[in-house]
Amino acid sequence: MRPLPPGRDPRAVLHPAAPGAARLDDAKHVVVVGGGIAGLGAAVVLAERGVDVTLLEACDELGGRVRSWKTDDGSGRTMSRGFHAFFRQYYTLRALLRRVDPTLSHLVPVPDYPLQRADGLTDSFAALPVTPPLNLLAFVLRSPTFPVSALTQVDVASAMELVDCSYPASHERYDGESAQAFLDRLRFPEGARHLALEVFARSFFAHPDDFGAGELVGMFHTYFTGSREGLMFDVPDDDYDTVLWAPLGRYLEERGARVRTAARAESVTPDGDGWLVRVGAEDLRADAVVVATDPRVTRELVAPLPADDDARRDWQRRAQSARNAPPFGVLRVWLDGTVAPEREAFLGTSGYDLLDNVTVLERFEAGAARWTAEHGGSVVELHAYAADPTRDADLAGDGPLGLDTERLRARLMDALHAVYPETRGLGVVHEELLVEDDCGLVGTAPWRERLTVDTPYPGLALAGDGLRVDWPIALMERAATTGVLAANHLLAGWGVRGEDVWTVPLEGIARRIPGRRVR
Repeated sequence: MRPLPPGRDPRAVLHPAAPGAARLDDAKHVVVVGGGIAGLGAAVVLAERGVDVTLLEACDELGGRVRSWKTDDGSGRTMSRGFHAFFRQYYTLRALLRRVDPTLSHLVPVPDYPLQRADGLTDSFAALPVTPPLNLLAFVLRSPTFPVSALTQVDVASAMELVDCSYPASHERYDGESAQAFLDRLRFPEGARHLALEVFARSFFAHPDDFGAGELVGMFHTYFTGSREGLMFDVPDDDYDTVLWAPLGRYLEERGARVRTAARAESVTPDGDGWLVRVGAEDLRADAVVVATDPRVTRELVAPLPADDDARRDWQRRAQSARNAPPFGVLRVWLDGTVAPEREAFLGTSGYDLLDNVTVLERFEAGAARWTAEHGGSVVELHAYAADPTRDADLAGDGPLGLDTERLRARLMDALHAVYPETRGLGVVHEELLVEDDCGLVGTAPWRERLTVDTPYPGLALAGDGLRVDWPIALMERAATTGVLAANHLLAGWGVRGEDVWTVPLEGIARRIPGRRVR
């Protein structure tokens, strides 16, 4: 009997793991390098099947690019790397979280996430139908940024590509084309272009002319035209470490895994029929290794590996060509007064200088709510997805990653005051500013050039959201899925069955029309 889909979309697709035994018979040790979502996914699947796992994370907390931590002033306040939306399409990520929260009680729905332009026009995704194409039709009919009269300007052939997807073929359809170029030929009205599509590109920490069109179309399919899970999402009810990653770390330890934070892998070296992973002055011997890091760290770790045949030389070329996205900034401020109650808990923005979204954290995060109750102020987070000094000379400076962090902070605060004017008169009790550039760039290079979980080195697997997966998944879900697939790859070599994976449908609604001939 076919298992029931994990969500409400009956067309969700099951990708079964290769057959094999339920658990490992003989001892195998796997070192997982990286304790983000991808590394946690790999470690959990391996440990559950009897593999001896050592998980190494360079930071003091698990979670990778979705981690949170306590500020160093002893106040109990927390900081994170920015807001993350847990969409209902994230089947693999949600399955991972169910290990420690079976009913996902710590994920609470956000009632809406309006997208607001600087001219005041705002789109909402609340109360839309969840079934394609009714959701798309309803959005167009009620959107102030997409007047029906503008439909005559849209390039029909390009628009049909949004509903005529077929994976994996549709990934390669856009080789060499940027999201910017696709939007140009699509000819959506400017408002809809920014609010309905360009926001997707920015969520990949990339400028639209540096971001692959195939990824943009894939996201549109995943969230809008190809899935019945809807466009709404959930968020954790407290900081990421408290409710997500620390519990998963304990779950791993209960299954015999060693979870080592503040432990940076310095090298990964073949050693006979196994591997050595250097951590400080220590060498860990392993039967296999999963490298679940960002593209820059992955490049550094794999560069010394022998490129002694054509397959390995080609793989090394592709590994070394992977790029990281430009820097991003997250500014969290503790204010001495509250944001107006009618404001949204989460607001996406377009045209407000560097600001891409505003989050009022006490609306859903328990720790922030406690601070608000005690101090009477709001905790507000501002996110600049692409704070790139090479594109914006005003940001160039001698701070981290070549940024003038004072200018970055000032411009984000000015944008907050423009979006939520009542904050202009509020004082800042405390603030934390983070700048990083460790997100992979999903560029315009050919899809087949991207690395996959398997490698030409026996016993070495990769995981992470920068890898190629032939299904329409992205961001946190791609990280979780590649972690599972990396574990499955190693387990299959040992005759052990891995974990099944579910995805949204692989074909667009245009391909489901009875009698239609598919190209």
